[in-house]
Amino acid sequence: MAEVIVPLDFASGDEALAMVDVLGEAGTFYKVGLELYTRAGPAVVTELTERGKRVFLDLKLHDIPNTVAGGVRAASELGVDLLTVHVSGGTAMLDAAREAAAGRIKILGVTVLTSLSGAEIESVWGREIRSIREEVGRLAELATESRLDGVVASALEASWLRRQVPEDLLIVTPGIRPSGSDRGDQSRVATPAAAVLAGSDYLVIGRPITQADDPAASLAAILSEIATAVEE
Repeated sequence: MAEVIVPLDFASGDEALAMVDVLGEAGTFYKVGLELYTRAGPAVVTELTERGKRVFLDLKLHDIPNTVAGGVRAASELGVDLLTVHVSGGTAMLDAAREAAAGRIKILGVTVLTSLSGAEIESVWGREIRSIREEVGRLAELATESRLDGVVASALEASWLRRQVPEDLLIVTPGIRPSGSDRGDQSRVATPAAAVLAGSDYLVIGRPITQADDPAASLAAILSEIATAVEE
């Protein structure tokens, strides 16, 4: 069954860990992104792992191969489960990341950010695109060729992608919004149930949980929705 990863998008380690306390045993997997990692550093990751929580370190590494390899080794020493790199960094960089991981940490390739629309992608890449799905597929193929453990893609592409990639390739899906939730800065979103049915392995769900009046109740409702979708 798909697992929920809760992003700890807070300005301090204390705030992040307070949310972990609020969610209790139901919160088992957390994402540490750029802001929290820059402010709190490796200490917040260590605190999470010492509490028995799994960690998705979402740094989206994109640099020369040697530098990325060093970052991967450092992350693996922290005991995190998942780490992101940008597929657009190129094959040499992806290969270096996989080799540095040495099976101690799973490397995920970021395809197309869920905040980007088709028009924005065309503007950034300087060419016309026929579909976002096609671009995601092209990048996912590069990730597969470099034998990464998984990719990050929106649920809108996950169903199609699941039929194109090896069965054991993980699909991690951000931009998950329960029905009626604010889309925020996400352009390509889906409900938890839709993402599960599309074939996503991990659902990254932040604001609908962490900014809810009752975060624990919100997480419980989402877990129930996922379980119901699997049963159906």
